[in-house]
Amino acid sequence: MSDYLNFSLEGKVALVTGASYGIGYAIASAFAKSGAKIVFCDIKQEFVDKGLASYEADGIDAKGYVCDVTNEEMVQDMVAKIESEVGVVDILVNNAGIIKRIPMCDMTAAEFRQVIDVDLNAPFIVAKAVIPSMIKKGHGKIINICSMMSELGRETVSAYAAAKGGLKMLTRNICAEYGAYNIQCNGIGPGYIATPQTAPLREKQPDGSRHPFDQFICGRTPAGRWLDAKELTGPAVFLASDASNAVNGHILYVDGGILAYIGKQP
Repeated sequence: MSDYLNFSLEGKVALVTGASYGIGYAIASAFAKSGAKIVFCDIKQEFVDKGLASYEADGIDAKGYVCDVTNEEMVQDMVAKIESEVGVVDILVNNAGIIKRIPMCDMTAAEFRQVIDVDLNAPFIVAKAVIPSMIKKGHGKIINICSMMSELGRETVSAYAAAKGGLKMLTRNICAEYGAYNIQCNGIGPGYIATPQTAPLREKQPDGSRHPFDQFICGRTPAGRWLDAKELTGPAVFLASDASNAVNGHILYVDGGILAYIGKQP
């Protein structure tokens, strides 16, 4: 098969951070079905155990590690264990992240720093840990989970938007700095995803009407609906595969068209 049509991940080792559930789990599961060996991490043992149980139930042989991705020493130790127990990381997905919805003037500097630490510093730390072995191996794929807030601002998410905007530029800089080593670094910017965390925003109101935020998102999205986490998996497999070897420093927005749309006239 031509490399330009090779979407297989057979034999590749894929590390997905924060992949016990949600978007990370969906992406890791798709990688497994495309032939990759899956390793993932989460901040607590209970989350890792929950993830391992879900992977096993889906017939996926995954290996989980407890790791605080903001802690450089822990990350370096985890990557060393992965290399000795599974193999060199071929694919990294920086998925772990948090959001604090607090008006900017009500947010403390400590709260702002925490979001920046998890959403921006951690991808730097984990990428830095895997890149040297990718260089030695002669190839590597890094996918950063960005956001529409890498492009847009919105009330109450100043820290998140600042972090995700920074992550967009970190993505481009990794491309610029390590593209010559056959390392491709790209981002995926999800739209609004229907997950258990967003379920309360999609519940019917007592009077039978839709939640105001549900109306806002569906009205602002040309697709007219919330997206499914599984809709991110095709783009993720593409960016992790040899089919995307000429794609570098790009942010692929999987948003149902929000960023292309000004919205309906009132």
